[in-house]
Formats: sequence, C-alpha cells, structure tokens
Amino acid sequence: MTYQDRVLELLITDVKRRLIAEGSARIKICLAELTEEQIWYKHNANVNAVGNLVLHLCGNVRQYVLAGIDGQPDRRERALEFSEKGPLETSYLLSQLETLERDVASALDRIQPADLIEDRTVQGFDENVISILVHVAEHFSYHVGQITYYTKYVRDVDTGYYAGLDLDVTS
Repeated sequence: MTYQDRVLELLITDVKRRLIAEGSARIKICLAELTEEQIWYKHNANVNAVGNLVLHLCGNVRQYVLAGIDGQPDRRERALEFSEKGPLETSYLLSQLETLERDVASALDRIQPADLIEDRTVQGFDENVISILVHVAEHFSYHVGQITYYTKYVRDVDTGYYAGLDLDVTS
C-alpha cells in the first residue's frame, strides 16, 4: 500500500466514524428519547427544531459529499430543511439517516488519493476535497451537539454515548 493510499484510508475511515458510527448513531439515540412533539418543537423563530436539524444534516452531507465530491446531481433544497414545520414521523427521519449512511459510505469509498487535492465548488464555495471532508465532519458534529444538548435538557437523560468506557485513563 502506498503512502497516499494509507492516508486516504485513514481519512475515509475517520470521516465514516465521525458521521456514521458516532454522529448518526447519536442522533438516533436522541430521536428514540424524544416525542414527535419534542422533535418538532421550536422555542422561538431563531432556533431550529431537532427535526429540521436532521433534515439539514442530510441535505448538507448529500450536497457536499454526494454532489460535491462524488459528482451526483445536486438536488438540495436548503430552505425546505428549515421551513418544514412537521411533525414528520420519527420513522421518516430515521429512514433518511439510514439512507444517508449507505449513500455516503459508498461515495466515500469511491474517493481516490488524487481526488483529495482537487478543487470542487459546493454551495458557491471553492474547496478541495480534504476541506470538504473536514467541513462535513465538523458541521455534522456541531449539530449533533445541539441535538444532544436539547435531548438532555428536555428529557433529563444521560445519552450513554460513553457508557462502559473509562474516560479517565491517561496515555
């Protein structure tokens, strides 16, 4: 395996972990804790409902990874992600996440080492593929944090993300 192949393998493995194994899995935990009313609740006009954030993350990842990197058609309607009033069924949101997981994993597997430094235009921004992957992972994590905070706040629950792990171990 070449150095470039190994770098790509490590990067793609970590992006998949951050988006799917951690991010999407955490959203699913939160959705299981929340009622449909809570998923679609907006405290005021300047906050997004959890349901809107799920739709937004699916739209963002599809636009940046599937269209921007993989060359699929960009069918995103960003304004609809935020204007949806719901309630859409929780099962619908879960199916959107599961479809996204499959589609993004396949698209990420098609990236080649030389692609990483190629420039792409996504949502009007000129970025290289590495930058797009960093953006997607960071953006996804940011909104997962919002969903987690809201879930803990309204349900008074420990989401158990780190259950069974000793986080006080030093290296």
